[in-house]
Amino acid sequence: MEKKTLTLNESITIGLMLFALFLGAGNIIFPPYLGQLAGDNIGIALVGFLLTGVGLPLLGILAIAKAGGDLQTIAGRVHPIFGIVFTAIVYMAIGPFFGIPRTGTVAYEIGIAPFLSVQQQASSLPLFLFTLLFFTIAVLFASNPTKLVDRIGKILTPILIVVIGMLAVKSILTPMGSINAPVGTYTTEPFFESFLQGYLTMDAIAALVFGIVIIQAIRAKGVTDKNVILKTTAFAGAIAAAGLAAVYLSLGYIGVTSVDAIGLQDNGGSIIAMSARILYGDFGGIILAAAILFACLTTAIGLISASAQFSNKIYPKIPYIAYVLIFAAFSTAAANVGLTQLLAISLPVLLAIYPLAIVLVILSFFDYAFGRKPFVYIIPLMLTGIISVFDGLRAAGIEFQAIDALLNNIPLHEQGIGWLLPAAIGTIMGVFIARRMMK
Repeated sequence: MEKKTLTLNESITIGLMLFALFLGAGNIIFPPYLGQLAGDNIGIALVGFLLTGVGLPLLGILAIAKAGGDLQTIAGRVHPIFGIVFTAIVYMAIGPFFGIPRTGTVAYEIGIAPFLSVQQQASSLPLFLFTLLFFTIAVLFASNPTKLVDRIGKILTPILIVVIGMLAVKSILTPMGSINAPVGTYTTEPFFESFLQGYLTMDAIAALVFGIVIIQAIRAKGVTDKNVILKTTAFAGAIAAAGLAAVYLSLGYIGVTSVDAIGLQDNGGSIIAMSARILYGDFGGIILAAAILFACLTTAIGLISASAQFSNKIYPKIPYIAYVLIFAAFSTAAANVGLTQLLAISLPVLLAIYPLAIVLVILSFFDYAFGRKPFVYIIPLMLTGIISVFDGLRAAGIEFQAIDALLNNIPLHEQGIGWLLPAAIGTIMGVFIARRMMK
């Protein structure tokens, strides 16, 4: 039955689902680490992080909604072949080849392993049994994409919010310590350092993958009008962004007040684990385990569903549920025997494609002003790609000293965003050419 619009409650539920899809284990363990290092500069550091850690994913969701539902539509404006190839690389990299297996492994290492004996941790059987159960549950939730809103937005998200809220509220009511001086780069460049860290969360790519899940969820409610879908997606994106911001602020506060109690730690996982036990005793470990498990599970469900929907669109002869089972089975195997090898391949791929995805998203918002000519995309993407591909190769251990030395002369290259200025110059060139062609 066709509907003109969704109720407020339905829109909020979709927004909560999107929030849960974004909030993975990495999003939980990073802000406490930022808080410890930022110290007195926590305010400006969180502003920088929120701009890229929340702002870019929101732009990605809006870009997908504006384009009509998927990344392929945007990428296809460059060239149809590029649209298919680039989109497939994005989905496979952040899906079964990287993102999905990692959700199972991280959930086990942080949520389950601490409760096992040393002998049990040394055995491969507990990890296998856990990932088998973990991805079986993910399959049950992802088996019917039209039910994702009810299953995640109304069931898993509230639980996730409660367990994170318990940690945040307790840390505010009974702070673990005072705020100390900043450390390292956060002493002199807190905004820029956190801005880069937010960019490196790679949630902007996740937004391009989850966009299709949100659009399908809205359409499953009977809404077909493109403007209504765009407005509803924007509303859901705003809810998700607000939720992420609240979590980042809360966990950042936990980190910045934890130094006196636990000292400086090497990673956010240690910080949040120790802080949970200080705030709630042994029960704190259970709270943290619940938060990590639900965060990883919702992300796994979203990635499996999105990857299956895209694959079914490209090759519809294989049904959606078959893709769900294939990706879940592959991810279970990868999480147990091949994750290290997959990471060695996938991380460089992500570093190579992430800047391209950002440029695509930004250009999609104003390309109509220049007749959506391919040159508006091709030139900045070529310049961006040259830099990002070599960044990916270097991450894979493949170095070209002469080229690397040349690239190091580009502003901001050492900070990981050397593609920014070339992309801007390429955009200006593309706009100039497009305007000439339109005359």
